[in-house]
Amino acid sequence: MATIKTRRTLPLQGRTRPNAQGLPVIQPDTAGIDLGATLLSVAVPCDRDEKPVRTFGTFTPDLQELVVWLQKCRIRSVAMEATGVYWIPVFQLLAAAGFEVCLVNPRHVKHVRGRKTDVSDCQWLQYLHAVGLLQASFRPDDAICALRTIHRHREHLVQQAGEQIQLMQKSLDQMNLHLHHVLADLAGVSGLRIVDSLLAGERDPRTLAKLRDSRVQTDEETIVAALTGDWRAEHLFTLRQARQTWAHYQTQLQACDAEIEHWLKEHVPPLPPPPSAKPPKKQAKSHRNEPALPSLDLRQEMQQRFGVDLTAVPALGIATVTALFAELGPDFGQAFSDHKRFASWLGLCPDPRKSGGKVLRSHTRDVRHRVARLFRQAAQSVYKSDHHLGRFYRRTRAKLGGPPAVTATAHKLARIFFHMVTAKQEYDETLFEQCDQDQRERHLASLRRQAKNLGFDLKPVQVT
Repeated sequence: MATIKTRRTLPLQGRTRPNAQGLPVIQPDTAGIDLGATLLSVAVPCDRDEKPVRTFGTFTPDLQELVVWLQKCRIRSVAMEATGVYWIPVFQLLAAAGFEVCLVNPRHVKHVRGRKTDVSDCQWLQYLHAVGLLQASFRPDDAICALRTIHRHREHLVQQAGEQIQLMQKSLDQMNLHLHHVLADLAGVSGLRIVDSLLAGERDPRTLAKLRDSRVQTDEETIVAALTGDWRAEHLFTLRQARQTWAHYQTQLQACDAEIEHWLKEHVPPLPPPPSAKPPKKQAKSHRNEPALPSLDLRQEMQQRFGVDLTAVPALGIATVTALFAELGPDFGQAFSDHKRFASWLGLCPDPRKSGGKVLRSHTRDVRHRVARLFRQAAQSVYKSDHHLGRFYRRTRAKLGGPPAVTATAHKLARIFFHMVTAKQEYDETLFEQCDQDQRERHLASLRRQAKNLGFDLKPVQVT
């Protein structure tokens, strides 16, 4: 029987990947880090240390030891993947030590042939970064990152408070109390007043109905019938628990609003107003899910920091503008050369795949982006609006369907937003009148062609 000899492959520890493509080294002082929950694999060029690949723990003393070793190896730039939240402590510590940190999208480096180990990953990252093939992800400055963390936590609290309202409705349904069916909002003034009263021991439906606010349009007899049910102790217990938890979340939301106000005042200074700046719109009544900063006018604050009044755009409310500021900051335009790259980063533009002269697919990339979600939500709100964005949405919906229309309108919103912030130009609806007029002429020309093909002749009629 013949013996098959196999070649033994040396481990990658202590050596780097060969430059098989012959690419020139653009950044020699680079390192690559493969992140994990408890271990970090770090690779530096072979000529910087006897062991160019080392493993460190994730405790703070271990990270400090990593910083010292990288400084000893004369490293200036470090590349790492954005893996969960594991990268945040490492990123902050390296940035504070003066390193240039290149945070990479894992999607850009995952399609690599060969073995998949921590050591090979960090070496591959170091090699790609050395030859200049990695592009750093956008990350705002520390003040905006801190504001973004608080704002995202606030969104999470709003979601959890909404779950408690659903639990309150479930308890009422189980007792056959239809209070949330006759009131527009169970968490409004009338709803909470009635719920608190019945939890305090009141069982008379007529007495509870008299607690409604004068603005409630539902008559008293309907509310009395809705509050006649089966008062079971176990459902009252769950109702009380949900009500108390909801109140706790409201207290937490107020604390978040106060912290957001503090960061806006102390850490994010406003921009100098342009000469042609218009006064912001009058502050409308705040929704309870929007930041309710007691001593700040959010519209004025956002205008001072963005340089323009973004709430003038029909689809962008103050809540959306505040969320965009928390995610991007005022200086995000420096990271993107034009609106095309900004839309591509959001995943709102087509991503065509061509082969042999044929388009295989032209859908948008599968990107889950918080900023893109904000623009999509804003795009859905213009369905019945009588302005350029609303007409564009309805026209695209009739042609392509609902989801593509939302994406196309969100793309247009993103372009408008990018231009307004970077060029400091106020929103002007008259700029879109020519687009609407051209679209109307094309539509009339299409109707004339169809009528001519059917043997008719269209003539304009003056409507009185």
